[in-house]
Amino acid sequence: MEFDLDSRILTLALARMVDALANSFLVVVLPLYIGSQAVALPAFVGTTVALGSVAFTLTPELLIGIVLSLFGFLNSFGQPFTGALSDRSGKRKAFLLFGLALVAVGSAGYIVFTDYLAVLLMRALQGVGAAFTIPVTVALVNELSGPDDRGGNFGLFNTFRLLGFGIGPLVAGGVVAAGPYAVGDVAVSGFEAAFLVAVAGAAISFGLVAVLIHDPERTEEAAAEEISIRVRDPDGGLDPVFALGIATVVMALSIAIYAPLANVLNARLDQGTFMFSLQFGATVLANVLFQLPLGRLSDRYGRQPFLLGGFVLLLPTTLAQGFVTAPVPMVGLRFFQGVAVAAVFAPSLALAGDMAGEGQSGSTLSILTMGFGLGIAVGTLLSGILVGFGFPVPFVVATAGGAVGLALVYTQVGDGVRDAPGRPAAGD
Repeated sequence: MEFDLDSRILTLALARMVDALANSFLVVVLPLYIGSQAVALPAFVGTTVALGSVAFTLTPELLIGIVLSLFGFLNSFGQPFTGALSDRSGKRKAFLLFGLALVAVGSAGYIVFTDYLAVLLMRALQGVGAAFTIPVTVALVNELSGPDDRGGNFGLFNTFRLLGFGIGPLVAGGVVAAGPYAVGDVAVSGFEAAFLVAVAGAAISFGLVAVLIHDPERTEEAAAEEISIRVRDPDGGLDPVFALGIATVVMALSIAIYAPLANVLNARLDQGTFMFSLQFGATVLANVLFQLPLGRLSDRYGRQPFLLGGFVLLLPTTLAQGFVTAPVPMVGLRFFQGVAVAAVFAPSLALAGDMAGEGQSGSTLSILTMGFGLGIAVGTLLSGILVGFGFPVPFVVATAGGAVGLALVYTQVGDGVRDAPGRPAAGD
């Protein structure tokens, strides 16, 4: 099967890669920045708060966690609204540019403001900006694709996004550590240089979209007037896209539980930071390698076989991570877990795109992008809580969630590839 690359899809993928690289810079840099002497923390830091019989200390680490999670929750919960609004107006490009502008302003704000509350506000602004960019970008990819190349296009888009997300953290630490820099007679700290990189990333993405992307004609002509998220299917059971959204939450949760356990994992496996980084990166590498080919194969053979196969592979690779006791097998488990995620994510976006009605790509696909963001946010928080009951517990709970996702895909989700020989259209 031939795969004709659309230059507009490539432009969106490149813009998303640069934006993801810039944002992943901040995931690494902000904790260092807030923990340094450069940010004025509130006076209540270090005090103990009692809620009934439970008491906890307001630590800098807690404030860092609030900043990082605020972005995720604002981003995730905002996506259905921004996706629906872009459907209603039919102006994808304007929404995308507005979101990128907010991300750039937030990144620049870190250089100007050094108070914790201001930093929190800037991160919130970026979360709102991401809520504008993510569902609109995937809606554009969907509307620029046909049923015979949608999986491949989403695979390409996700590959570039993950490249940016994976490269960013590797470079960010070096940028901060190599500072300060001399720019003429002006000294630029490592933190300021990292924030300028984030600003530049958003600006480059803005320029690519402004010059090379235009709203598809059918978006302008058929902007939906009534947008709603369906939970139930008229024929009974859950709406297939809503079921995919739940499955996406548990899939993302399965990969998110790993990062917060870095110190515990290193002690358990008797390994150093490099080996942990290798294990963490194995999942990203597998996604980069397999998103595009698996997405293209789903265009030919249908979405559901890959969704089912991905969840079947996800269960043992997630569960075994809670019981393995050597570093090298963990690398293998993380890699094959990444293959499982690749088999699920691109075909699921393509399937939701197959099922989206005219002018409803934003609201339909935002269910999946919101689900992925929520899964990451919830998994990160849940992991730190569950590990207190025993190291395997987070992985056992995540595997149970994956089993729910597998059941939903098997019982509630059909195959949405249209015009494929011998395959019905979505909803038939």
